[in-house]
Amino acid sequence: MATVFDVSPHELIGKLKEELKKVEQIKSPEWAKFVKTGASKTKPPEQEDFWYIRAASILRQIYVQGRPVGVQRLRVRYGSKKRRKSKPKHFAKGSGKIIRKILQQLEAADFIQKTTINNKKGRILTKKGKSYLDKIAAQIMKGA
Repeated sequence: MATVFDVSPHELIGKLKEELKKVEQIKSPEWAKFVKTGASKTKPPEQEDFWYIRAASILRQIYVQGRPVGVQRLRVRYGSKKRRKSKPKHFAKGSGKIIRKILQQLEAADFIQKTTINNKKGRILTKKGKSYLDKIAAQIMKGA
């Protein structure tokens, strides 16, 4: 049985993006096309299906981490360098609102759930979410 670790992340996110578009709980909000993805960005994303790409990426990150993952850890993961004109660049976290909203939608779709393990709060994959990702990885392996 193929898992997420057996396929290319680029291929997995591309295929998962298309599959998440079919899930009714995961929809891009109206405001998503107007907001930046972090303090370090100057413009909103130009990709038409950015929301689904980010949702697929977050779902994969939760799978790969294997431990409770919170919004702050994901903000660091999706952050980037902030340009400050002639001064040196500094790291800036990604948008928490976008990540939080996607996590809520993935919870509504029953792919992830909130948990506390050893005083570590965050979200982990449910059995449904794990099998969903593994099924898509198997499809990619079969097609390759």
